[in-house]
Amino acid sequence: MDELTWLQNWYRQWCDGDWEHSYGITISTLDNPGWSVDIDLIDTDLESKHFEAVKLERSELDWVHCSLQEGVFKGRGGPLNLKEILQIFHRWAAL
Repeated sequence: MDELTWLQNWYRQWCDGDWEHSYGITISTLDNPGWSVDIDLIDTDLESKHFEAVKLERSELDWVHCSLQEGVFKGRGGPLNLKEILQIFHRWAAL
């Protein structure tokens, strides 16, 4: 299963009539250029799971930073790194 399909299923799993009114997933672009991914973990099975921050700096356009901050998985990356950000979240969440 590809990362986008998996993420859609993960999101659907937590939609219970309440959760999705306060939490969710945001994917947007950055102006440097790049991607921003925020995935709310509050009230999910991942809320208290440890995540080791990721910081990869390959070039000015090929980079990834992922961390957990206040119950939110935050992934940032270069213009071609969206899939990699989703892979990092998927691998961690599926452990």
